[in-house]
Amino acid sequence: MSAHPSTPLLDQVAIPADLRKLEESQLPQLASELRAELIDVVSETGGHLGAGLGVVELTVALHYVFDTPNDRLIWDVGHQAYPHKILTGRRARMRTLRQEHGLSGFTRRAESEYDPFGAAHSSTSISAGLGMAVARDMKGGKNNVIAVIGDGAMSAGMAFEALNNAGALDARLIVILNDNDMSIAPPTGAMSAYLARLAVGKTYLGLRDFGKKLTSYLGKRADRAITRAVEHARGYVTGGTLFEEMGFYHIGPIDGHNLEHLLPVLKNVRDHGEGPILIHVVTQKGKGYPPAEEAADKYHGVNKFDVITGAQAKAPANAPSYTRVFGDSLIQEARDDEKIVAITAAMPSGTGLDLFGEAFPSRLFDVGIAEQHAVTFAAGLATEGLKPFCAIYSTFLQRAYDQVVHDVALQGLPVRFPIDRAGYVGADGPTHCGAFDTTYLATLPGMVVMAAADEAELRHMVRTAAVYDEGPISFRYPRGNGVGVEMPERGRELAIGKGRVLKEGTKVALLSFGTRLADCIAAAEELEAAGLSTTVADARFAKPLDEDLVRRLARSHEVLVTVEEGSVGGFASHVLHYLAHKGLLETGLKVRPLVLPDAFTEQARPEKMYADAGLDSAGIVGAVFAALGREARAARA
Repeated sequence: MSAHPSTPLLDQVAIPADLRKLEESQLPQLASELRAELIDVVSETGGHLGAGLGVVELTVALHYVFDTPNDRLIWDVGHQAYPHKILTGRRARMRTLRQEHGLSGFTRRAESEYDPFGAAHSSTSISAGLGMAVARDMKGGKNNVIAVIGDGAMSAGMAFEALNNAGALDARLIVILNDNDMSIAPPTGAMSAYLARLAVGKTYLGLRDFGKKLTSYLGKRADRAITRAVEHARGYVTGGTLFEEMGFYHIGPIDGHNLEHLLPVLKNVRDHGEGPILIHVVTQKGKGYPPAEEAADKYHGVNKFDVITGAQAKAPANAPSYTRVFGDSLIQEARDDEKIVAITAAMPSGTGLDLFGEAFPSRLFDVGIAEQHAVTFAAGLATEGLKPFCAIYSTFLQRAYDQVVHDVALQGLPVRFPIDRAGYVGADGPTHCGAFDTTYLATLPGMVVMAAADEAELRHMVRTAAVYDEGPISFRYPRGNGVGVEMPERGRELAIGKGRVLKEGTKVALLSFGTRLADCIAAAEELEAAGLSTTVADARFAKPLDEDLVRRLARSHEVLVTVEEGSVGGFASHVLHYLAHKGLLETGLKVRPLVLPDAFTEQARPEKMYADAGLDSAGIVGAVFAALGREARAARA
């Protein structure tokens, strides 16, 4: 296919098969157009920008060389897959990105045949790719499997477990290590590309093939000896690597923005590669967009922005973010307690611990994308008398559940778990929704489980966790800004397992756990207007449960509604368990637990998500009227 230089090439590429009709000389123009399209799209939708800008040329090269979707292309994490989406039939829908009924911000199997594996948590691509490669071999297939993983994601233990297994199986798998934490000067880039092409050239591969043919006469012992000799000889020329020690044939590093370097290497690997191969590609996050290149975070995640200036739109905020309140509060406590240390798994700014790191650089530990290690590392710190705050998003803490159980809870170690992004997360969708932490933590003996109703309560819970030294303790708080309550100068220690009553009534009791409290208060006002005297209480603790409060509410009200932004099996289950054992469900009490739907909730505006789940004030009022039946309908009328 040829086109006039002024003709937009991207308009001619609906799917990768169209891309493969272009001349190689046209690919730089296509990459330039793809980068411009990506910037324009994300400026309107917000989302992840820097990572996608860094893989534009790599994305073009991969789809040009490999026969996708027959060849499986797996993007680790998936936030760098926006260019991939544009090239795989989804360009027309890109402006629905991260919106209700729109495209996911990550790869998703249900969205496209070009997404063979859904991903939004990191470090899964090599394991999934190895599974696909083994399944292919068992079925007698010949297609390629390519996993693209970033240098940050490679820090996780799961990635190395997969590398180790792939090397042991000698599976035909291609891993592309996208290293965007460094840059290559032109001479180094040219030389490394030359060495990479030489390393995968037919001479070396022919030597390895000759060795394999020779072993058919000499047996497996000679096969191993010849293989070691060939790899050992290559090591003298190119240097051995950790990846080679794990059984991978290592190529690179090569310049990931130079198509003249990328294409020959990928073609050689496609046509002549055997066994597991790792290609080390160096890219620049934010490449080609000066505001992103100059920003400290390379515009990793952005709001809508002005393409010309790069200025991001800022949502109006009448209150500080919960993340900021946590960071500031922990700094307050750490000034008076030198035993307090903080741990993050590659999310210092996302958890607010970047502030802590500025104040106490020697007391912040960023362990990389390694949540399992983070938790057990915190446990080790706790054994020596330190006070570790292991701050991890709700959805990421799931990755370390065994460590929470075995290394922390079983030993009763006082590790503190600040849990950010608890509950709905809006545009980030089901992979990042913090639905399950209350359920999976409150099942553990000795674990204290708290939820902040507002930003002031969060400050109190940071203080409570700092002074509590009897065992593990957690406190959850949502994404976004607080509700605008008056903030105390310093948090105060809460009585463990004790809630609070904000409004006294006689007929209906609303018992909230977490940030649905504001909607409970609004619902109570409507119920009062309908003639239903309503109590509003904040449980604060799912474990230990405030049994005195629950018992009093059950005995003195006709309806008890529990409200939480968490899954089935959480706070309400503990309340119902207590009521059942005390015979309080046999008194005519009408109990209605309001929780998140038993489903993976799709992306939408948070207010729409709460309404759909029945967790806004209207949903709470509706639950009360439904419990009371005809009497309530008459009262409402």
